[in-house]
Amino acid sequence: MTVAVSYTSREEIEVHKFSWAASLGIPLLALVIQTFVPLRLNFLAIFDLPLLVTIFFAVSRRRPVPGLITGALIGTVQDAFTGHQIGLNGISKTLIGYLAASLGVKVDVDNPGSRFLMTFVFYLAHQFIYAAIDVVLVGASQPWSWSHVLIGSVLNGLLAVVIFTFLDRLKLRA
Repeated sequence: MTVAVSYTSREEIEVHKFSWAASLGIPLLALVIQTFVPLRLNFLAIFDLPLLVTIFFAVSRRRPVPGLITGALIGTVQDAFTGHQIGLNGISKTLIGYLAASLGVKVDVDNPGSRFLMTFVFYLAHQFIYAAIDVVLVGASQPWSWSHVLIGSVLNGLLAVVIFTFLDRLKLRA
């Protein structure tokens, strides 16, 4: 009796690149939308477009260091645009970018179910990391609402499935 063992090396995993226009334009568009649209439509504040963009680029590139850098840049610029303490979103999105890229190497992240679940978990993790950093480093006492965070996780997961489908069209083969 023989058992076939399948091994996929890191080089065989499909890695994607993006044009410079997409790499700069998509995060900037997400940041502008996230900054200005919730001012007029408060109910849209539950969506975290910069987080979704961070997750998408990290899992598509499937390399932890670029995922980490993407998260750091997007998060820090988001802090600057929104007037939050500089570094809160930067640190939390850095960690999420690294974790998403690391997960992208191990798991098939191209089907809608895994995209929803991945975004659901990363949104929860992001909210927890953000709140922990806010309490420990800044000294703020931010109220934690499990219902709000869980609803946000579900809604961001559903939005990610839709947005990632459109962003898939911008992928270039590496």
